Amino acid sequence: MPTCASRIVVVIAAYNEAAVIGRVVAGVVNAGYRAVVVDDGSSDDTGARARAAGAVVVTHPINLGQGAALQTGFDFALARDADVVVTFDADGQHRTGDIARLVEALDRHGADYALGSRFRGGTVDLPVSRRLLLGAATAFTRLTTGLAVTDTHNGLRAVTRRGLARLGLRQNRMAHASEILHQIALSGLPWVEVPVTIEYSAYSLAKGQRMSDAVFILVDLFARRMHR
Repeated sequence: MPTCASRIVVVIAAYNEAAVIGRVVAGVVNAGYRAVVVDDGSSDDTGARARAAGAVVVTHPINLGQGAALQTGFDFALARDADVVVTFDADGQHRTGDIARLVEALDRHGADYALGSRFRGGTVDLPVSRRLLLGAATAFTRLTTGLAVTDTHNGLRAVTRRGLARLGLRQNRMAHASEILHQIALSGLPWVEVPVTIEYSAYSLAKGQRMSDAVFILVDLFARRMHR
């Protein structure tokens, strides 16, 4: 049975995104979805602009990192009876139209996780260096989780209430993307990849991961796996 849009909560983790957050939230709200922005200790007007655009805003008094912000959003959505939670980036890279594709895939495939893939879908202005970085991260995650995903660090995903109950993020920073996939693998619940489009801009690239960030993430994840 198709999920009612009013029971879908779009969680947006945001840190100093005042320049674009109003447009991002307006797109989500105008499409008929509930938007929850977790303002992760921003020093600008991110929270106020998100609220003005129609989002419910939950605020961290200090910056805790995207993983922590998403977990706050998950807990908030579960407490308000969301059937499906969609994670959506605050920097304008994602297309609102892809939300419906993800939710429909959950229904069509009987899945609990619908994972967006830019490599099954498309990209706009993706630099070669970023493509190589994403490829390395995907290879590592496939090796360590056993999930045959094609796009590891894609923040556009949809999760059912049952699937969300199996996620408990402890990686506060960017390593949470790999942690989510590891927890999906452990859950044994069905998942599906969905083609989506990611649009890069000078703004989003400046906010994104550097090569040094990716190396740190891989070393950190490997060390944690070795000490379990």
